[in-house]
Amino acid sequence: MNVQTLTAIPEFSMLIEGDMNREINTPYCCDLLSIAMSKAPANAAWVTIMGNINTIAVITLIDASCLILAEGAKLDGPALERAKKERITVFITELPIFEAALLVYQKVHDFNPI
Repeated sequence: MNVQTLTAIPEFSMLIEGDMNREINTPYCCDLLSIAMSKAPANAAWVTIMGNINTIAVITLIDASCLILAEGAKLDGPALERAKKERITVFITELPIFEAALLVYQKVHDFNPI
């Protein structure tokens, strides 16, 4: 599936539109930037509460497809400007990290619970 598919999730709001055709293979949850740098798979939808400039640097390093800020987290000013400049797709949601990642997982695996 691609990033565009996430726009169909009502709980997600797009903050920045980047490459909507980027493939998403899996969600990835982590709030420790050093762990994300070493363990996040490419083409992941990274779900976190970290909204600072370092998060934007890491997302470019790990080649994630998009960033999902959970639990009402926001990008700070420098992070917002850098994400726009880098054309990184950023979604925001009030959902907890796990629930946001679960919605991505269900979309990736075309799973519709009854």
